[in-house]
Amino acid sequence: METEGLAALERAMSEQEGLGAAFTHAVDVITSLNGRVVVTGIGKSGHIGRKIQATLSSTGTPAIFVHPVEASHGDLGMVSRGDAVLALSNSGESSELADIVEHSRRFGLPLLAMTARPASTLARAADVVLLLPSLPEACPMGLAPTTSSLMQLALGDALAVALMERRGFTAGDFGVFHPGGSLGARLRGVKDLMRTGDAMPLVGPETALRDVIVEMTRKALGCVGIIDGNNHLVGIITDGDLRGALDRDLGTTPAIAIMNSAPLTVTEDMLGAEALRMMNDRPKPITSMFVLDATAHPVGVLHVHDLLRAGIA
Repeated sequence: METEGLAALERAMSEQEGLGAAFTHAVDVITSLNGRVVVTGIGKSGHIGRKIQATLSSTGTPAIFVHPVEASHGDLGMVSRGDAVLALSNSGESSELADIVEHSRRFGLPLLAMTARPASTLARAADVVLLLPSLPEACPMGLAPTTSSLMQLALGDALAVALMERRGFTAGDFGVFHPGGSLGARLRGVKDLMRTGDAMPLVGPETALRDVIVEMTRKALGCVGIIDGNNHLVGIITDGDLRGALDRDLGTTPAIAIMNSAPLTVTEDMLGAEALRMMNDRPKPITSMFVLDATAHPVGVLHVHDLLRAGIA
């Protein structure tokens, strides 16, 4: 029965009129806000509302949950001009919502209603009605919110995802709101992990291999970047390249003679996880990459150990 509810919701969303048009209107309203989405609901609708609020907040749409009973006892002060109210009630007749609904009308705040009854008090008061299909609950007695709460949850997720797409919300933006745990680690950017300034091993094209070895040993990253007079990265020498050149005169052979002139590089706006994938996808995995800006100037160097220490694996 819950599956049938989701199928009915999908059909309703695909209609040019009705829920599909109301959904688009809701996205437009929320996108234009200067304030937050104030989510409210009582009972099971309140629990679903808290989850919707949390998803909105973590995906770039500022949102708070206000319990309708607490709103009647002072928490209406949390609802400000510039906000919009998203009220959840399957019946649309939850008396506990009366004060926060009246507050939205008094101060001209957009009111979005998620309900299954178009003639309900809540629907009649709302600016936008997200009308859920009216279907039986999966509860054997047809009473406990099951089908209806699942449809509320799905519609709330759809709203959050549509707003993400409208705002151009990226994985990097997502990482800003999820800095903790393994998810936060996977979303850390190269810019946050790279070594910069004097930590970068850099020499000129004419630097003797003996001095290249000194620079590589001093910076302990297993590589050296070769930069020209305009500070452009023109090549890289790894410790493997040096081992292959030990039969040469280290005092007179210049770096340009053995450097790789087409090294793998990354940009600082990439995710650390993407950089690690690039390192591992090579026929022979590499351990370091230089980070370049838009003009091919090296701004940092990234080592696999930096990625592993950050929890990116």
